[in-house]
Amino acid sequence: MKILVINGPNMNMLGIREPDIYGRTTYAELCEYVKRNRPDEETDFFQSNHEGTIVDRIHAAYFDGTEGIVINPAAHTHYSYAIHDAIKAVGLPAVEVHISDIGSREEFRHTSVIRPACRSQICGRGIDGYVIAVGQLVSGVFEDIK
Repeated sequence: MKILVINGPNMNMLGIREPDIYGRTTYAELCEYVKRNRPDEETDFFQSNHEGTIVDRIHAAYFDGTEGIVINPAAHTHYSYAIHDAIKAVGLPAVEVHISDIGSREEFRHTSVIRPACRSQICGRGIDGYVIAVGQLVSGVFEDIK
């Protein structure tokens, strides 16, 4: 199965940015971890700090044979109706992932405008959340995990 893994703003700073919240795993190590733990899937990784670039990549997924999307929209989680609409527009199954438990952090992080466009949301499982999300896309069984 061909899966696009999208990471939003500041995810390129994994391992550096607030390691007490996000851990010490770097972005490159995250990508390798997912590939190592889901070797039968074709995973394409994409990271951008720019909302419009993420929207463009979601649109491109419709045409490039992508069969599912794992997305950590990062800060865009809480306000990007453009990303929400892009996911809805392409109609590909998507799973939202967050390394931390956004529901137990600052109040502004509690609401995701992306979640309604996705089949499920996985929070607080660290980088394992990505592997779980790929598994949900492959199995077609979706469940929120917090």
